[in-house]
Parts: sequence; C-alpha cells; structure tokens
Amino acid sequence: MTLMRAISQDTFGGPEVLRLVQVERPEPLPTEVLVRVVSAGVNPVDVKTRSGSGMAGVLGDPPFILGWDVSGVVEEVGFGVHTLKAGDEVYGMPWFPRQAGAYAEFVTAPSRQFARKPRSLGHDEAAAMPLAVLTAWQSLVDAADVQPGQRVLIHAAAGGVGHFAVQLAKHLGAHVIGTARAAKHAWLRELGADELVDYTTTRFEDAVRDVDVVIDLVGDGHDATSTRSLDVLRPGGLLVPVPSGASPDLLRDAEARGLRAEPFLVEPDGAALTHLARMVDDGRLAVGVEEVLPLEEAAKAHERLAEGRTRGKLVLRVSSPTR
Repeated sequence: MTLMRAISQDTFGGPEVLRLVQVERPEPLPTEVLVRVVSAGVNPVDVKTRSGSGMAGVLGDPPFILGWDVSGVVEEVGFGVHTLKAGDEVYGMPWFPRQAGAYAEFVTAPSRQFARKPRSLGHDEAAAMPLAVLTAWQSLVDAADVQPGQRVLIHAAAGGVGHFAVQLAKHLGAHVIGTARAAKHAWLRELGADELVDYTTTRFEDAVRDVDVVIDLVGDGHDATSTRSLDVLRPGGLLVPVPSGASPDLLRDAEARGLRAEPFLVEPDGAALTHLARMVDDGRLAVGVEEVLPLEEAAKAHERLAEGRTRGKLVLRVSSPTR
C-alpha cells in the first residue's frame, strides 16, 4: 500500500478540524488518470462543506478530503485513456459535487474532466482557475446566454469567481457593473469593469438600474442580496443566484415581477477548460492569486477566505512542480 499526505477532517466544525494525515494513494480505473497534485485551489464551497453545509449533503459525514481545484501532472493513465499521457501538465475540477480530494498529493478522475493547463501559467495560478472560472463561464454563457450590449451586474466582483466573471462578461460584449470595496476598484477596471459600486457605502439598488443579468456571488444569506437584486433588473431580466441557489420564495417573487431567477450549480467541463486555457495564453484572461500557502496550512487558508476580503484566489501548494 502506497501512502500520501492529505488534509482530512473527522467532524464538521471550524478550521481547526482540518488535519494533516497519511492515507492510501488512489489507483486509476479504466478511463481515469492519476494526477500528482502540485497545487490546489481553495474555494468558499470548501469552507461551507467543512462546517457542515455546502456540499456536505453530497459528501456525507466525515471523514473526507476537501478540495476540487487541481493543477498537477499526470502520473498514470487507466485503460481507454487517449487524450492524456503520463507527464502531461493538467488542471481541472474533477467529480464536483462529489468528493475529488484535491487537498492531497494525488487524485484520480475521468480523463475528460481535466484539460492541459495554460502554458503561460504555473501550477499555483492554474489551480486558482477551474471551479471559479467554470462557474463564471457557465453562469454567463450557459445559464444567462449573455449577448453583446447587455448590462450585467456582478456581485463580489473582486472575488475568485467574480474577477473571472468581469473579464468574461466583457469578452462577451457586455456592459459590466460590479460591486466591491473601493480599494479593489482600480484592479477591476483593469480587468474590464465599466461601473463599480462600493457596497460598504452605497446600496447597489440606489446606484444601478436597467440590468439585463445579475450574477449574484453573495446570495440571500448576506443582506438579502439576491432579493434586492430583483429591484435593479429590467422587465424580463435574469438573476443567477450562485452560492445559495434560488429559494421558492425568490422564484415566486421574480415571477410576480415579470423577472426570471435561474438556479445554478457548476459542473466539470474539460472542453471549456481547454477553451479558457487558450484565452489565458492569448492574453485575454488574467488570473488573480492573493496568496499561496503550504498544504499543512489549509486551516489558515480557510480562516482567510472566511473573512470575505480576498482579492482573487487562495491556493495550497501540495508538492514540488518537479520530482
């Protein structure tokens, strides 16, 4: 039996429940690849799941290994894999919302849930992308079908998903409005935001109107952000509430006003990641990483993320890029 390092938890709770352990290294099944994880992204869903919400209902009771963002190197391929080979540098969001176990030295998953990582990025930056960039892409393209000239409001525009959503909405030809603290406005303008609202000093519904699409990355759990967002939509406008979904009350409220609310959950998509990697390599998409911490400091990363002030993403360095 070959062992590997991983961050596990035996109970739900605060960051202190995360602990470094030795567990058995997985083996790839047919059509799967074994990936040596160099870096793993940290996402709000990790924090929620650790505490007993988020994807806890899917993963079940602990022990389990958190993490869905992976950037690493293919170590071994299972029977039937033709798209990747040992030695390929890849990134992906495998298995979501089931356990992927990215806070570990190795993961296995279907080969087509990975893509070759952007050539221009190191593993730390690539690991910051998959869940966040796929959430931004799928919410804007698949859920909202954003068209050129539309007005798109993005809440938490400076966060992990938000900073990608700003860039992608601009790429799609939208007029992009974001909510963020004033200190992050200059950076967001560099990424393509046309208008910005400092939510700490201004109620966004007092400053914004006639919006076609709202991508809400905050949710009704904080100051009724989703419900308040209905006030800024034009007739027939669409709200995509990402963190907490669309409650029955929210759906009824939207329908009564002649608006739409679209429940959303991101899913693995290796083909989209291939396209997005090209955008990065062509200079059309930038990745924001605030800090890289070692795997054993996963609890510290969770503490930082829970503060809600991260610019871009936090990343865990799991192993060396070279062996």
